[in-house]
Order: sequence, then structure tokens, then C-alpha cells
Amino acid sequence: MKKYDVTALGELLIDFTENGKSNQGNPLFEANPGGAPCNVLAMLAKLGHKTAFIGKVGNDFFGEQLKRAITEVGIDASFLCMDDVVHTTLAMVHTYPDGDRDFSFYRNPGADMMLKESEIPENLIRDSKIFHFGTLSMTHEGVRAATKKAIHAAEEAGAILSFDPNLRPPLWECMDEARRQVLYGMEHCHILKISDNEIQWLTGESDYSDGVKWIHERYQIPLILVSMGKNGSRAYYNGKMIEVKPFLQKNTIETTGAGDTFCGCVLHYICEHGLEELTEENLREMLIFANAAASIITTRKGALRVMPEGSEINRLIAEMETKSL
Repeated sequence: MKKYDVTALGELLIDFTENGKSNQGNPLFEANPGGAPCNVLAMLAKLGHKTAFIGKVGNDFFGEQLKRAITEVGIDASFLCMDDVVHTTLAMVHTYPDGDRDFSFYRNPGADMMLKESEIPENLIRDSKIFHFGTLSMTHEGVRAATKKAIHAAEEAGAILSFDPNLRPPLWECMDEARRQVLYGMEHCHILKISDNEIQWLTGESDYSDGVKWIHERYQIPLILVSMGKNGSRAYYNGKMIEVKPFLQKNTIETTGAGDTFCGCVLHYICEHGLEELTEENLREMLIFANAAASIITTRKGALRVMPEGSEINRLIAEMETKSL
């Protein structure tokens, strides 16, 4: 038995999200804890899983805030490093009327980029059922080497590897390098969560199934999940494709963290059921739960601190099922 259900590595940062205007008409921003890997872990922790995070923040006001935040939501922060020189990474999130977002990063450099190979806790990774990673920890040489060391440790330990590219073009010096690192992640994962625009960019295929075929021709990934925003989600597994409609909310505020919430729920299902011999019914059940949770998070500011309870997710599912009768 391994001590941790899921360990994730990557960025932990402050998302400054718009929250009204001042009396002088200036935009007001709220400092929300963010970063895709910890959003995923926060959802898992809310569902009762033992989680841990590997990353680096600045030894500053924001870094302390982030350490407190992940600890409060149940993520083990013992392996979070603090940088005395480089400040915590910041992101300004602009929200459009339809809830979609645009990001501006203050990361030149940012503390999350400073994680070193020597700071990778290999014993933690060996003691984890699932290891989850993305590409923001692969944008620069030093942290990229640290990420690849962690991936290697997870593979040696027989962990399930989960990968979400979570592509942020402004953070890459060139998109050819981004493509190389996304492909590296695909070569080293058992679960791939990829968004609709990411799979189209990577494969050049406008049809998602054609895009998945392109990936399968190159990499043997047992479970591929395509998140399609307002169009729902799909799971591709053992030659099967299951598509589930979204749970659209009238009171959607923003979509920050929706994909991470979805991913956390998928990993929850894999923790409970494993990755072998999943049926169509299993896949549908998994997607319904993940879609419902993602829809709830779109009605809230931020993500990490406000993940939904399992009972809340199931209640929304039951309400939707009642309405469809």
C-alpha cells in the first residue's frame, strides 16, 4: 500500500482575478491561490484522497499565502520549496463576458521555474499511486530536468502517470519547443487530459477523434480525455469513445480551474477503480461526475479553495437526471 493517492509536480502561483471596480473606476483584483497541479490535488483532497505537491514558491508574502492555502485544503505541503531570491510567480487573469479567460504572467523568472533536480523527493514519488504533471514545469531547462527526474522516478516505482499539457503559449520562447515537451509528456503517461484547442494545435486535425488517432499512432496511452468546454467531454479507451454532454450553468462567472477540476475527478475515479478493464458504463459514470464538478467551479471565483464536495456534485447530477425525465 502506498501512502499517497496522488502526487503532483508543477506551478503554484497567485491568480489575480478581476473582482469589480473601485470607486474611481479602476479594476479590482483578488489574489486567488492557483496553478493547475494544485487545483487538481485540491479536488482530490476534497474527495478524501491523500495528496502531496512538489514545487517552489518565493519566500515572500505570496509564497506564505500559497503554502497556507494548500495546507488548509488538505494537500501535503511538506515538499514545497521556498526560494529566497526569486519571487512567487503571478498571473493576471482577464475574464471575458462568456467566462473564458486570458492570462498575463509575471514570471521572468518566477519561483516555480527554480525547482532543481536535487529538490525532487524521489521517496515521495515512489510512495504515490499516481504522479501528475503538466508542461509549465517544462518551459525552462532547470525545472525541465527536475520534472523529467520525477517522471523517471514515477516510472521506476510503477506509478500511474497522468499528464495535462495545460498549454500557455506566452510562457514559451517558441512553440516548437512547447510541442517537443508536450510530445515528451505523451511518451511518458498512462492518462492524458487534453483540451479541444490543444489537440487541434498539436495534431493539426480539426476532428477530435482524428486527433486522438494521430496520438495513438505514436504513443500507447491507455486513457485519453478530451475536454471540450461548453460541448462536454470525451474519453477514448481500448478503441471505445464515450462522449458526455456538459452541465451548463446560467450563473457561470469564469472557467478558471474547470479543466483541473475535471482532471481531479477523473483521477479520483481511477484511484477508486483502477485503469484496467474499464467498461463503457465506467467511462460514462466518470465523465458525468467530472463534467458536473467542472460546471460547479465555473460559478465560483478561483478554484483551489472552493472545490465542490462530492455530495454537491452528486446532487447536481441527480437534479439534471430528474429534469431529463
